[in-house]
Amino acid sequence: MELVNGEVVILDSPGVEHGDAVLNLSKMLASHLQDPEADDEGYVCYDLGLVVSRNPDTVHFPTMSYLVGGDRFSQADETMTESPPALVVEIASTNLRRRDMSSRVKAYHALGVELVWVADPIGKNLHVTEPGKPSKKLSSHHTLSGGPVLPGFKVRVGRLFAEPTWWLG
Repeated sequence: MELVNGEVVILDSPGVEHGDAVLNLSKMLASHLQDPEADDEGYVCYDLGLVVSRNPDTVHFPTMSYLVGGDRFSQADETMTESPPALVVEIASTNLRRRDMSSRVKAYHALGVELVWVADPIGKNLHVTEPGKPSKKLSSHHTLSGGPVLPGFKVRVGRLFAEPTWWLG
C-alpha cells in the first residue's frame, strides 16, 4: 500500500520476476558494499516509505533506497523517512506499479534523490534517471553503472533479471 495525496492506494502483489530482480540486485549491491576496495559508506533499506509531499501526504514505498550520511543503518528499522536517499530503485513489475512512474520519479528527484533506477522485469530493461538529465534506457546487454552515487558498481543489466540458479537444484 501507498498513500497518494492522502488516499490509500493498494498495489498489486509483486510476482516472481519482481522477486528475482530484487534478489539479484540485493546480492550484487551487498557484494559491492562489502568490498574493502569500495569507497561507499551507504546502506540499503527495503520498502522504506519516502514522504515526498505533505498536506495532503504522499508516501511511496520504493523497493530499495540507498542512504548515505548520518549514522549508518539509522533508517534501517524505520517505517518511513523524509530524508532523501542517494538512490531509489523501483521495480515496475505490474500495471499498478507502472502507473504514474514518471510522477513518482519526479517526486523522488524533487525530494533530493540523486539517482533513480526503474527496473522492468517484463521488458528486461532498466531506466536510469538523474535530475535535469534525460532518462537513459539500458537493455539487457548494457552495463549499469553506479556513477558518483555508487562509485565502482557495475553490472550487466541482463543479470538483474536472471532466474536465480541456487533454487533450481
